[in-house]
Amino acid sequence: MGEALRVALAGLGTVGGGVIRLLDANRDLITRRAGRPIEIVAVSARDRTKDRGVDLSRFEWVDDTAALASHPDADVVVELIGGSDGPALTLARTALGAGRGFVTANKAMLAHHGLELAQKAEASNAALKFEAAVAGGIPVIKGLREGAAANAIARVYGILNGTCNFILSKMEAEGRDFAEVLAEAQALGYAEADPSFDIDGVDAAHKLSILAAIAFGTQPAFGDVAIGGVRHVLAADIAQAASLGYRVRLVGVAEEGANGLFQRVHPHLVPLDHPLAHVTGSTNAVVAEGNFVGRLLFQGAGAGDGPTASAVVADLIDIARGEYGASFAMPAHELSSAPKADSGERRGRAYLRFTVQDKVGVLAEIAAAMRDAGVSIESLIQRGEAADGGVMIAIVTHEGPERAVAQALERLRGSQSLVGQPLLMHILG
Repeated sequence: MGEALRVALAGLGTVGGGVIRLLDANRDLITRRAGRPIEIVAVSARDRTKDRGVDLSRFEWVDDTAALASHPDADVVVELIGGSDGPALTLARTALGAGRGFVTANKAMLAHHGLELAQKAEASNAALKFEAAVAGGIPVIKGLREGAAANAIARVYGILNGTCNFILSKMEAEGRDFAEVLAEAQALGYAEADPSFDIDGVDAAHKLSILAAIAFGTQPAFGDVAIGGVRHVLAADIAQAASLGYRVRLVGVAEEGANGLFQRVHPHLVPLDHPLAHVTGSTNAVVAEGNFVGRLLFQGAGAGDGPTASAVVADLIDIARGEYGASFAMPAHELSSAPKADSGERRGRAYLRFTVQDKVGVLAEIAAAMRDAGVSIESLIQRGEAADGGVMIAIVTHEGPERAVAQALERLRGSQSLVGQPLLMHILG
C-alpha cells in the first residue's frame, strides 16, 4: 500500500460536503481501488462557523483559499467554489503552476479558461481532472476521452441541464405553464433564486463547449456556442409538439463539418422514438456518435451532492493511481482552433409558433413571408384559444436550410399582426 494522496479541499457547499461523506463512507473500498488511501488534510470556505453536517475538526482550516495551492501537506487541490474567474481561477492557476494536481467541477471556468489551464497542467506535469464539470455523476468525460478515444466523433449532443429538463417534463406531464413550474422548481431546490444561467441555456452551453473540445480535438470555444433557453416555451407548445409526435427538450448539439465547428444549445422537438424524448426529471443524457463504436448513450443524475461527489472522487482515484493524461484527450498544442460554422448552411426542420391578432389576412402574411424566404410548410395549425390577446399559429417546416427560416422571421419582424416574439424550435434529426 502506497502513501496517502493528500487533498486540500476548497468549497464546502453541497458537493464539498458530499465529497467528505463519500470518502468516509467508502474509505476501505476507495483505498483498495486507488492502491493507497485518499485523505483530506486541509479545507477552506467562506464561512467557518456554518454547520455542514460533517466533522471538520479533523482537517486544518485555511482562511485564505488561495493558500491551499501552496499547502505543504497537499498533493492535490479540489476546487468546488464555482465561478469562471475570481478565487477559483486564481486557485487553479496557482496550483497547476506549482505542479499540484487539480480536480474541479467548475464548468464555467473550463469553458472560458480550459485551454490555458490545460497548458499549465502539461507544463508542470500535473493532473487537471474535471469529470464532475459535465453531467454530474455520469462518466461522460471519461467515456469520450478514454472509452471512445479510437473513434472519430461525428456528433455529440444531449440534455445537459437538469433544471430545464425538470421544468419541461413537469410542464409536459401536468399541462402547466413555465412560470408556475419554475416557481415550484425553486421551492424544491432544483432551480436557483436567480435561475438565468440554467433557463437561458448558459450552463448547458458551458458543458457543451467542454464536450466539443474533447470530442473533436478543438480548443474550448464557449463564445462560439449559439445559446437559447426555455423561458418562452408555453404549455401550448408542449401540447402541440405532443400531438405531432414530439417532446420538447433543451438540447445542446456540437458537430464538426467542412465549414467549421457547429455548437448550439436550444429547445428542440425530439421524436418520441429517440432516447432523449424519454429522459425526464432532472436527469441528464449525452449521445456521442463514433465512426466505429456507433451511438453511445450516457444517462444518469446530472447534479446533486452524491453524483457530483462521486465524479470528484473518481478523479482523485485516477490521480492516486497515476492514471491521467491530456486534459482534453490530446496535448494542448494539438487542439485546433476550429472556425465557427455558419448555422445558415445547416439543413433541417423547424417548429415555429406565432401569437397573432385575430384578424383577416394574418395567415396570408405569414405564408407570404415563408414563401418569399424559400421555406416550405409541412403543416400549419391555428388554435382559437386566446394567448396574450391573440391566437396561436404553429408551423412545422419541411427540411431546408436554416438560413431560410431566419430570413422568414426577419421579414415578419415588426409586423403589426404579431403579438410578442415568435418562438423557433429546431426538430432533432
